[in-house]
Amino acid sequence: MSSDRHAASNSASPQDNNLFLDISNEAPLSGQRKRTGIMGSIFYCLLLASYAALAVAAPWIFRSKQKLLSQWLCTSTIILLVVTGIFQQYMVYQVKKIRLQGYYIFSQKLKHIIRLPFASMSYGTCAMLLVMVWEPHISILPISMLLRIIMVAEAIFAGSFMSIYIGNVHQYNSLDTQPDVLKSLYSPLQQSSSLEGLSYYDGGRLSDQQMALLQYQQENLNFLSEEILRLQECLLKYERSSDGVTPQVDLAYLLAARDQELRTLSSEMNQMQSELKLARSLIAERDSEIQRVHITNNQYVEENERLRGILGEWSSRAAKLERALEVERMSNMELQKRTSAPKGRSSPS
Repeated sequence: MSSDRHAASNSASPQDNNLFLDISNEAPLSGQRKRTGIMGSIFYCLLLASYAALAVAAPWIFRSKQKLLSQWLCTSTIILLVVTGIFQQYMVYQVKKIRLQGYYIFSQKLKHIIRLPFASMSYGTCAMLLVMVWEPHISILPISMLLRIIMVAEAIFAGSFMSIYIGNVHQYNSLDTQPDVLKSLYSPLQQSSSLEGLSYYDGGRLSDQQMALLQYQQENLNFLSEEILRLQECLLKYERSSDGVTPQVDLAYLLAARDQELRTLSSEMNQMQSELKLARSLIAERDSEIQRVHITNNQYVEENERLRGILGEWSSRAAKLERALEVERMSNMELQKRTSAPKGRSSPS
């Protein structure tokens, strides 16, 4: 079956392999990329700095309420945890927009970063809860000092992760390249061996890239549909006017061009869906082959264990036989000594 795939891939014509070479010129969203705002992230960093300042200056701020200092610190931590959860949903929305814009690599990188500030705040809140419940008696560090140290550590970790997020978003806003998700158009068109290697080592990453590409193409379709509706409305306005002959011709040409792009993107999306099914079938076939290899390997292991048992049994039998032969040899030597002794005594007489 692998040879059939090689033959099918080798029989593809150069026209088929060059089918998507001009895809970057037919991606309207690549010219309509929206920048991701970082003002919310900067505001959250300022909030973390205020939180750390509150932790440091708490004994002076709550000088008149020293008995309630721990309660106030825990309350401020809970409030910041809730704000962090809300802000995390905002960052998830921003990362989703980046993914829909076709920048798969950035979305995958940011998807792991945006969870870390909330995780840092959650771990810090759990540590403060343990301190409040167990009330450890440390002569050097009172409970309020432990709580303040935990708060500062929370702010430092969350602020570090937010700085990484802001740096990546700034790098994304500075990009001047086509969406990287378009590169996954070429992978299913390569030789079968390279596709099998991708499916085996990436662990389903190819399917995820193909899904991101389909979402990007869907956004292209929606954008083109809105453009067609807008151009149709403009065309109707010019048709109602008496002096709109030249604009009417231009709009008709633009409408026809957009319609052609829409049909092209629709055919490409259908092609990508079929290629995605092919990639998944190849991954399933590779998994089944690996399963068969595991089964055969287990059979070989069982056979080796059985042969080791037989070899051990024959070794024990050989050892027993050697011991029996040694005993027999010793008994023969003893018998020879006994028979030679009477002959020696009878010869002098």
